[in-house]
Amino acid sequence: MKKLFYTTFTMLFPILAFAEEAPKIDTGNTAWMIVATTLVMLMTPAGLALFYGGMTRSKNILNTIGMSFLAYCITSVVWVLWGYTLAFGTDISGLIGSLEHIFLVGISLKDVWSTGNIPTLLFVMFQLTFAAITVALISGSVIERMKFSTWLIIVILWITLVYAPIAHWIWGGGFLSKLGVLDFAGGTVIETNSGIAGLVMALLLGKRLDYGKKAILPSSVVLTTVGAILLWFGWFGFNAGSELSADGIAVSAFLVTNTAAAFGAISWMLTEWIIFKKPTMLGAASGVVAGLVAITPAAGFIDLAGSIIIGIVAGLIGFVGIYWVKKRFGYDDSLDVFGVHGLNGIWGTIATGIFANPLINPAGTGLLYGNPKQILIQLLAVLVTIVYTAFMTFIVYFIASFLTKGARVDKESEIKGLDEAIHGERGFEL
Repeated sequence: MKKLFYTTFTMLFPILAFAEEAPKIDTGNTAWMIVATTLVMLMTPAGLALFYGGMTRSKNILNTIGMSFLAYCITSVVWVLWGYTLAFGTDISGLIGSLEHIFLVGISLKDVWSTGNIPTLLFVMFQLTFAAITVALISGSVIERMKFSTWLIIVILWITLVYAPIAHWIWGGGFLSKLGVLDFAGGTVIETNSGIAGLVMALLLGKRLDYGKKAILPSSVVLTTVGAILLWFGWFGFNAGSELSADGIAVSAFLVTNTAAAFGAISWMLTEWIIFKKPTMLGAASGVVAGLVAITPAAGFIDLAGSIIIGIVAGLIGFVGIYWVKKRFGYDDSLDVFGVHGLNGIWGTIATGIFANPLINPAGTGLLYGNPKQILIQLLAVLVTIVYTAFMTFIVYFIASFLTKGARVDKESEIKGLDEAIHGERGFEL
């Protein structure tokens, strides 16, 4: 009788029924996601800036830090004005989001993002931090020789034309999402994407004047190590936060992220120690980042054993990417964005298709658990991303170069150093 009464009531007064069933904000998940968003924010203007800054020469350290810092600032504006809606607006033919939320129109304080039941505006902010670090990563390929003005224009165009569409394809309901691609926190959207873009820009910009002619030494391995630690710290928000809930999958992602990072550092350091007879802190710090990159797409899908294998292989791939691939092909990817992020983003994406364990997360099943098709889907996502990113980055670069009358600084400025030539400052008073 009660069921009949409720059914009749909801048919007569559907608005009241909707109000009763409207999702409520989960305060626990919301609190966790505020923390996670703050952790990821720390990664770009602090962690990445120091990690990159320490690896560049002292005459360019402020310019290098500034490229990460301003990338975050500009992305913060682009994302809330039009970037978010392109990535997460209503799907249009599987390719892009609609402009329904341009300037965040139509999103109120009471709107709830269904996954995790967190405020939609919090999801907007969380995804903003992902977009910011993706484009900031690219700067490591072009430091010490790109005009600052060119870089700022690239940030705007690249977020709009490259990052937002790929984020939509995989996370926003686009065609790769519908195919079942697994990318928990950005192995394809962030790491492969930025690595390919960095390689393309490095090739287009050309080598630094003294590249291959004399040793180009880092200004401060201490800063780079501190930056790596901050990235490691922030990556917990990156990976565990991508669950959008304070639950068991988030805890598992937290654990495997830490494990892969540690094994990445040890793997890189031991390889370096065996070959060069010196275990450097620069190598260990780079290994941490390699492990973090590789575990990113898999974090919410794999168990501990999978994270150990991913971390060990990531350290080896990063080492080979820098000391063999780059030397073999002779390109000047200043801070090895392709070697560390691009190659390990590809490895992590494929590894997710191998190790995804349905006992950890029923949303993903990999080869080892009876779903060989997942590897093919992961490979397709990698190939699509490589082709699209390479082509569109080429276009973005030339538009920015045209608008700034060339993307490269003049010879005198490059020799003098971009800190003084562009900013009129020094990172260190010698």
